[in-house]
Amino acid sequence: MTSTTVLAAHAQQAAAPRCAPAWRAPVILLLAGLAACALLPDQLGLMTRIFITALFVLSLDLVVGVAGLATLGHAALFGIGAYAAGIFALQVHPDPLVGLLVGIAAGAGLAALSGAFLLRYQGFTFLMLTIAVSQILLNLAQKARQWTGGDDGLSGFAMGPVLGRFDFDLEGRVAALYALVVLVLLFYVARRLVDSPFGLAVRGIHENRARMAALGTPVFARLWLLYTVAGAIAGAAGALSAQTNAVVGMDSLSFALSAEALVMLILGGAGRLSGALVGAAAFTVLHHTAASINPYHWLFVVGALLMGVVLVPPAKAWAWLRRRAGAAR
Repeated sequence: MTSTTVLAAHAQQAAAPRCAPAWRAPVILLLAGLAACALLPDQLGLMTRIFITALFVLSLDLVVGVAGLATLGHAALFGIGAYAAGIFALQVHPDPLVGLLVGIAAGAGLAALSGAFLLRYQGFTFLMLTIAVSQILLNLAQKARQWTGGDDGLSGFAMGPVLGRFDFDLEGRVAALYALVVLVLLFYVARRLVDSPFGLAVRGIHENRARMAALGTPVFARLWLLYTVAGAIAGAAGALSAQTNAVVGMDSLSFALSAEALVMLILGGAGRLSGALVGAAAFTVLHHTAASINPYHWLFVVGALLMGVVLVPPAKAWAWLRRRAGAAR
């Protein structure tokens, strides 16, 4: 091998991007979550809510940020998981892990069934159809009072101990750690999926659907599978919400929940997965803090933040922070 070839190989290796291992971000998330729970032992209920919300927004990021599918009916996948886990605990068995699997299966099943129809459309038509699916489920939940409790909500069930050993305590320690572990595991799964050849193909579909189809990529099958995975993760978030709160309300299927999740995703930045976690945490803490100060006008603060995000997109903000961190070194 000549010296020129060696130099060219070294230059190509140096120019190649260095990808962080898939486990690094989940480990950082786990450590950050444990630190937050240890430093704020009086806010474990808020921590649990942040973890569950982050998981829900993470599933939305797969649909909106990765696949480029605009939706305002994502709450349907969350709500079906919540009701499935709650009904299972009330009618069948209170084991939380089995109930979590039931919620995941319900979310994935609804996404697979609805996606087989919805994904044949694009743009505004797809957006409106997702809202229609959510409203249909909301109406069905109101009618099936003997199963869902109707407008009064589904309640009266108590969850068993996690792994048969850890009871849900009044302080919320078990609930917070349980939600954190599920979030970390599913975040790792989502990261591996997005970084895989399958995930790269979906990103290519997002960028140019016609070109990917011309290259022989099965566009519908790729989007349908990703939508099903996103439904499973959203169903897991709904199941966690039902199990940790011991109640499921109509708001779990509401349009407002879908809109709030989209706002969180915009705040954190779509398409990077970690942005979903940041946006969910920031919005939930802001909601909790501002609503406790002024429960009637806290949305003004959210509006100001959204204007700031429009003027300074999260990608530019992150790039500026990286440059500042590099200059500080």
